[in-house]
Amino acid sequence: MSRVRVKICGITRAEDAAVAAREGADAIGLVFYAGSARAVDVMQAREIVRRLPPFVCKVGLFVDADREFVERVAADAPLDLLQFHGEETPEFCRMFRLPYIKAVRMRDGVDLPMLASRYGDATGILVDSYVAGEAGGTGVSFEWNLVSSSGLQKPLILAGGLTADNIAAAVRKVRPYAVDVSGGVESTKGVKDPAKISRFMDQIRRLTEDRE
Repeated sequence: MSRVRVKICGITRAEDAAVAAREGADAIGLVFYAGSARAVDVMQAREIVRRLPPFVCKVGLFVDADREFVERVAADAPLDLLQFHGEETPEFCRMFRLPYIKAVRMRDGVDLPMLASRYGDATGILVDSYVAGEAGGTGVSFEWNLVSSSGLQKPLILAGGLTADNIAAAVRKVRPYAVDVSGGVESTKGVKDPAKISRFMDQIRRLTEDRE
């Protein structure tokens, strides 16, 4: 693909969603996980989504949630895609009416092609940093040589410690379908920085021009 897609995750404020959309983000992420400093509830999610223009994908992130909770959020919040970021089984992930992506925390020994095959009906595989006791959003990058989109047979989404300073190197190394950024465009946890979003998206646009 010539263009790298971008998801800006951990949106907690409607104004941040509006900035992300204005700067050209393809998707925003809403975290429905109480253990995260970026968690939102359904009412917050509705207000955030209300500020978005058409064609921006709304992704709901869950971490080892029970089925009833996911169903309730999916029914009440205007989501387009689910993201499972815990130890959810393929059988659990496919229970819902929405398509899903599965996150994998990368470390030595992770067999990414095997996992992509196991979650065969996922629309994509997201690779993130492994930090013990943390489900994601750590702001820490991982060794990109652990992963390659080549031969994966699934769209690959790269996450983990991405910033405007390292995104070009990350994309050239991994060649992902999309990237997922959260802490790298924040002023504090859960509060996005418009200048950082703009700078990150400028780097993405330059990468697109280079590919063309």
